[in-house]
Amino acid sequence: MTPAAYAVLNLEAVRHNAQKVRYCAPDAKIMAVIKANGYGHGLLRIAEALQNADAFAVARVDEGIRLRKAGLKNRIAVLEGFSCADELDELLHYQLDAVVHSFTQLEIFEARPVPYRINEQEKIAVWLKLDTGMNRLGFKAKDFSIAYQRLNKCSLIKQSISLMTHLANADDKTDDCTLKQISLFNDTVTLFPGQRSIANSAGILGWKESLTDWVRPGVMLYGISPFPNTSGAQLGLKPIMGLHSRLIAVKPIETGDKVGYGGSWTCAKATTLGIVAIGYGDGYPRYAKPGTPVLVNGKRAPLVGRVSMDMITVDLATQPSAKPGDPVTLWGEGLAVEEIARCADTIPYTLVCGITSRVQIVEEVALLQEQKVS
Repeated sequence: MTPAAYAVLNLEAVRHNAQKVRYCAPDAKIMAVIKANGYGHGLLRIAEALQNADAFAVARVDEGIRLRKAGLKNRIAVLEGFSCADELDELLHYQLDAVVHSFTQLEIFEARPVPYRINEQEKIAVWLKLDTGMNRLGFKAKDFSIAYQRLNKCSLIKQSISLMTHLANADDKTDDCTLKQISLFNDTVTLFPGQRSIANSAGILGWKESLTDWVRPGVMLYGISPFPNTSGAQLGLKPIMGLHSRLIAVKPIETGDKVGYGGSWTCAKATTLGIVAIGYGDGYPRYAKPGTPVLVNGKRAPLVGRVSMDMITVDLATQPSAKPGDPVTLWGEGLAVEEIARCADTIPYTLVCGITSRVQIVEEVALLQEQKVS
């Protein structure tokens, strides 16, 4: 039986999107960003689909450990680095790269006892992070040289140290903040050896000046545009995820009838409602506005009333023959997740990352096989 709410994943699409990265940055190595459970698509599932990536990036130590325990041999960078000696021990044990962004981390390195004889394989690879304007993690330019020198003296660290920064406003192609960040990075690190990394998805697609030794694609790997008012498809990307459900009831309503909690939507003209088995309990956005489109039998129908935990209601005025059991697409082929995000005053990252555990994940190949059998 088809589940009430399910997401279909096309893993060929993620490989296509990785090739788009290669096309945009042919001279760079790719560090595929698969944090936050692979942006909601499944950490291990995406890692296995992208085994040809030069490296992976995760946010936290436990994500890196999970990849190692699953047998992944790729280089793995932990973007938040470590905040205590125990986490540093885990990074060393599982051979994970550490991003170093604070003097506290330097003190942990310096305080850690180092065996008299330690081979290069037992040391840790590090990325030293420069804060060029994000004002989140990283050393300010005035402190960068001191941090580099202290780090360079640590016998626990593999040589040479890699250098990175993170772009804050690259999704706005009219904002010269990005060029200022790139310039500050280049000016600050010019005298230091080591591979460089600046570009995120927006940098890869919109700012060729940000392309260096390594690029760090994130949202573009999942077929989603990093730019507002643009879809991934318009950039030559293929979305991976489609979110689906079905009609569970169809009922007529009259002029003046109110729909949903709070009666926030009033029927202006007699119509037919469709009730769809999905809600914010599945990760559909609670603040999607009336008029947000869904596809019923492949045709658009507008959301009416509030999104509730388990259900939404849609106006079937243009589909009088719709019936319970008919398929509904919340986003996917023919309905970009970027459009749904705009209707909910959010960004598409929050939608794909917010799919809950009661939504069944189905890989497209498996779904096609099931359909052939049935």
